[in-house]
Amino acid sequence: MQIPAAVAPPSSVVHHQLSLFSSSETIKEAKQLHCLSLKTATFNLSSVSSRLLSLYTSSPINDLLYARSVFDTIQSPSLPLWNMMIKCYVENHRSHDAIRLFSDLLSEFSPDNFTLPCVFKGCSRLCAVKEGEQIHGVSIKLGFALDKFVQSSLVSLYSKSGLLDRARKVFDKMSDRDLVTWNSLIDGYARSGDVENAEKMFDEIPERDSYSWTSLLHGFSKSGKLEAARDVFEKMPTKNLVSWNAMINGYMRAGDFESACELFKNMPERNLITWNSVMAGFEVNGRFDEALGMFLRMLKEEDGFKPNNATFTSLISAVAASAILSRARWIHGYMVKNGIGTDGVIGTLLIEMYSKCGSIESATSVFESIRRKKLGHWNSVIVGLGMHGKADEALELFKEMVESGVKPNAVAFVGLLNACSHVGYVEEARSYFDLMVREYGVEREIEHYGCLVDALCRTGQLQEAKTMIEKMPVRPNKVIWMSLLRGAKKSVDVEIGEYAAHRLVDLAPESYVPLSNLYAAAGKWERVSEVREMMKKKGIKKEAGWSLIEREGVIHRFIVGDRSHRETEEIYVKMKEMREKLREAGHVADTRQVLLRIEEEKDKEAELELHSERLAIAYGLISSKSKNGKSPIRVVKNLTVCNDCHSVTKLLSRIYQRDIIVRDNSRFHHFRDGSCSCNDFW
Repeated sequence: MQIPAAVAPPSSVVHHQLSLFSSSETIKEAKQLHCLSLKTATFNLSSVSSRLLSLYTSSPINDLLYARSVFDTIQSPSLPLWNMMIKCYVENHRSHDAIRLFSDLLSEFSPDNFTLPCVFKGCSRLCAVKEGEQIHGVSIKLGFALDKFVQSSLVSLYSKSGLLDRARKVFDKMSDRDLVTWNSLIDGYARSGDVENAEKMFDEIPERDSYSWTSLLHGFSKSGKLEAARDVFEKMPTKNLVSWNAMINGYMRAGDFESACELFKNMPERNLITWNSVMAGFEVNGRFDEALGMFLRMLKEEDGFKPNNATFTSLISAVAASAILSRARWIHGYMVKNGIGTDGVIGTLLIEMYSKCGSIESATSVFESIRRKKLGHWNSVIVGLGMHGKADEALELFKEMVESGVKPNAVAFVGLLNACSHVGYVEEARSYFDLMVREYGVEREIEHYGCLVDALCRTGQLQEAKTMIEKMPVRPNKVIWMSLLRGAKKSVDVEIGEYAAHRLVDLAPESYVPLSNLYAAAGKWERVSEVREMMKKKGIKKEAGWSLIEREGVIHRFIVGDRSHRETEEIYVKMKEMREKLREAGHVADTRQVLLRIEEEKDKEAELELHSERLAIAYGLISSKSKNGKSPIRVVKNLTVCNDCHSVTKLLSRIYQRDIIVRDNSRFHHFRDGSCSCNDFW
């Protein structure tokens, strides 16, 4: 569009400018008209300024910065202009600004039945109930209590905020209810889990649209009533993407993967939400390989889909749980290549992922790359350092965090106390346990007591741990009692072990397993038999131990005495070599770790030699060498490493001059040159 150079008489200029507004479609054209109105002194005419404001607030231009600058320079803007600006803020998800502008409006005008619904919508998007209630009071004073647009907006606000009694009260007073109002209340009941009232409202509604059906479907699905949800789904006159996604999400949440995948297969079309729902369902239910597989499939089949934060949240969590470092590096590389930012929650998840996959160096590198570090980032790297036995670095980073002006919260102190616990820093743990309240004003929670109890148990101070548990101001949970029981097992303290086990029976049936192990370590085989018989009666099965190692993208999994691997012969040749080298190094097996009643000492030693992590390490030794020397051997184990395997792995790291990194069910062990990062406290 070309702006004419000639300036016509004022009336002609105004008329011509108004005609130009109708054909303007770009920000450049809007700015040209803005400049022209200032140059020709027409800006202060309400007809021109209002059209200019309308232009800036309308699609496709929609420029809030210029819209507000125009609004602020208008002398005595009319109520419609106030309404226009408030609406623009709400529609552009700037509801805080809309509410502030509404507050300014009250000193100039009384809002009308256009202003109020608009600002209620802003409150609804923010779940700003307090502000909504105040504006509700204003609407009553101004005589809009029975205005149908105001009432409908209030029903929506209260429904989305979970205040369903208030929503229903407004709804019942309405004489003219439209479909949107009915849907708001049905959706509110469904989201809150009150499917009985949602269904009742659904049955009473004069007419239904796809939103009505989908809201009820969501309610049944979220409440786990999948048969009812499927019944609604099948009866829907027209199924849309939202309804398909809701049904799939319900099945995935319930662990019914077969039904979910069948629906997924039969969908006429899919969107990113569909794929995200399936990935999240697999991740939450521990099926991490399938979550990653769905992501790869999505990239292959859906060219137009760009993964969002929800995608990466599920994917990163799945990779972290699998503990496979190559996968972590691949997904991080994909994110970097595609320009995915690492600030905010994604940065926190990446730090946690690398920590759980055994590379605290990569976790720290991600942390350092984040420009605006928030509390969650600091907490994640502190927790990661503690998990890897780097307590000194964790303590130093905590000081750096405080010095940078970030105030620690309860999570920060859990990470800090865990770091102390994992390396036996009992005095440091006591100090921070005191400082968190006295200096930082952070109230102690049960997790903080649990960390200190755990530190005492790891260092063999069981009596003090027991006393602390008895004097705690909060009731001990199963985690605390399990720490005491495991500490008793490690120290072979039958009395304290039984004390903890008797309190654990109802809280955690799995506590029978460490109690049985304690009796076995103490040589009390009759008690072992009694406990195992009790487990059998109660249907409690001991979790089978396994260890895995990844090589060139392939996961190799071993169980005790495993002979199923295709390279079994080579593995057992290496096992024999390891055994001989260990004896030469002076290793004496800790046969107390044998949990079966075996009389011959040599048979006990043979039992220990077949533990799954040793098979994984043997395979690692024959299969992994890097170009620059020898790469670390990384093993993931589902149970706690036993004393003998811990001693053996320390020696193997020195004998073969290999770093060996083992993740068990509570922490990481970095073995190097005959020592472990845990300082033998685990």
